[in-house]
Amino acid sequence: MYKRQKAILIRFAVVILLTAAAVAGMVNFRDWIIKSEAIKGMEIVGQAVLKHRQDAGSLPPESFIDLVLSEEGIVRIGKIVYRARWIDIDSTGDEILAYSEINLYSWLISNGYVVLRLDGRVKWMDKPAFEQLLRSQQTPMEIKLSGQ
Repeated sequence: MYKRQKAILIRFAVVILLTAAAVAGMVNFRDWIIKSEAIKGMEIVGQAVLKHRQDAGSLPPESFIDLVLSEEGIVRIGKIVYRARWIDIDSTGDEILAYSEINLYSWLISNGYVVLRLDGRVKWMDKPAFEQLLRSQQTPMEIKLSGQ
């Protein structure tokens, strides 16, 4: 093989490797943005729920959550599961009020859930930890009716 052919092959290999690295980097960056936008969206929902709770003295209905999502244009959060009907007076601030599953295609960020707590805190949780916490908070009736 001639020197010129070797140089062309080396350059071709370098371009392919750099392109693959750039694509992998952009996929991870995109998923990082999706995760942070989902958290911000859930924070907006949390603020609206807390304001309604202060004004009305109770948790808003699920239609209120849908209205907030449509008015604010929150699209990265996905389908929200709202658990207000399962929250009672004795519930603590750590109770899960709403959550949304976020599936990512990243090698650096694992799939998980954006979780809104009853006290308004928003947190990202990995799937196993979230599912264990949710099971500990669900009643048998909620499990039966939600089809889980």
